[in-house]
Amino acid sequence: MKTLIVHAHPEPNSLNGALKDLAVSTLEGAGHEVRVSDLYAMGWKAVVDARDYGPDASSPLKVALDSGRAFEAGTLTADVLAEQEKLLWADTVIFQFPLWWYSMPAILKGWVDRVFTYRFAYGVGEHSDTKYGERFGEGTLAGRRALLSVTAGGPQAHYAARGVNGPIEDLLFPIQHGILYYPGIEVLPPFVLYGTDRMGDEEYAEAARAWERRLLTLESTEPIAFRRQNSGDYEIPSLHLKEGLEPAGRSGFGLHVRG
Repeated sequence: MKTLIVHAHPEPNSLNGALKDLAVSTLEGAGHEVRVSDLYAMGWKAVVDARDYGPDASSPLKVALDSGRAFEAGTLTADVLAEQEKLLWADTVIFQFPLWWYSMPAILKGWVDRVFTYRFAYGVGEHSDTKYGERFGEGTLAGRRALLSVTAGGPQAHYAARGVNGPIEDLLFPIQHGILYYPGIEVLPPFVLYGTDRMGDEEYAEAARAWERRLLTLESTEPIAFRRQNSGDYEIPSLHLKEGLEPAGRSGFGLHVRG
């Protein structure tokens, strides 16, 4: 297995840093190849601007079209090209980050904004009366798997169905479905640690054992059963779920998971 770990925490000695290091040692110890993109250590530029597209940038800037032209011309900046190459090399991608303000840290969102360019991660495939591009289960990054490893400061009860923060599945849906599944990556159930602001040595030891177990079973773990866009479940071109396919008692984001 070839694994890319995209790590987003500013403190190397943090819990997230420890989980990243444990992932590297565990996977390499099991004979897997590992690469790490430590975004803060890399000084990752988190904002999209015309500099990303060099001579292919238009005025006024058109981010999608300009990124696609630069991708096809091979004129994207070297840092973005390197990350795209890592994604194409990997068969598994682990994202290690803290849940900040109900989402990923800005530097990680900036990695997505700059690396997932038009023609690389989206804007591919046939558009017709029966197919609306290669998206949601299809696309350039199909055949790969991803796992979110997330730390949350609050207790697990706060992220339950009736918890004040909302279900963790809903909070992570825009990342898991909207960012990762969109270009074809199969998404494994997330690894989430709760109450991390108050985690002591004993709790960390237990969490570390659980993380090692997850890492060593990545290849046998079933992905979340998101519906494929072009599987026949959605009307084309409205992309509305067809009547009668909604599971009993389920609504919202849950409609887009089979079974």
